[in-house]
Amino acid sequence: MIRLALLRHGHTHWNRAGRIQGRSDIELDAAARSELAAQTLPAPWDCADLWSSPLKRAAETAQLIAGHAPLAAPELIEMNWGDWEGQLGVDLKADPSSGFRDIEHWGWDYRPPGGESPQEVWDRIAPWLDRLTDDTVAVCHIGIMRMILARAHGWDFDGPAPFQIKRNRLFVVEVHGDELHALPDPIRLARRDLA
Repeated sequence: MIRLALLRHGHTHWNRAGRIQGRSDIELDAAARSELAAQTLPAPWDCADLWSSPLKRAAETAQLIAGHAPLAAPELIEMNWGDWEGQLGVDLKADPSSGFRDIEHWGWDYRPPGGESPQEVWDRIAPWLDRLTDDTVAVCHIGIMRMILARAHGWDFDGPAPFQIKRNRLFVVEVHGDELHALPDPIRLARRDLA
């Protein structure tokens, strides 16, 4: 069994504005950098393998909380939101002709125009998971975390999610071959001793 701890990247100015980022390579904002610099991985996660999405916001989050550069995994790049990247989610939701749906109405085949479906995202993540050999921290994106946690919880993007993804917390999944099992309680990042 291997344990995988998932951590969402820090805030960007697009996050705070409610813009859909997807694969747009938006950097962390100054407040996120300051907050993350004061935090670190708790034991034993500080000794685990460290991976991140190649996007700046994830790689920088990993560097700040671990104190060293992560390995980059293109499989961990955020879901492709296609034509909706850069747009405000509230505007898309208010426009009945947009096709935008809340996550609890997606199913595995829902696809933004020009983007990826949850199933397509899962299909690119699964081989990376199969190659893990040691306990691992993966700093990535909410879309990637949703796919892995959905599999671990047996959720089909139909009805309310059985998890809520918050920042600065490790969401741990046990990997047993093809089976995933989510641990019930996320682990908070530790406060860094700045003395």
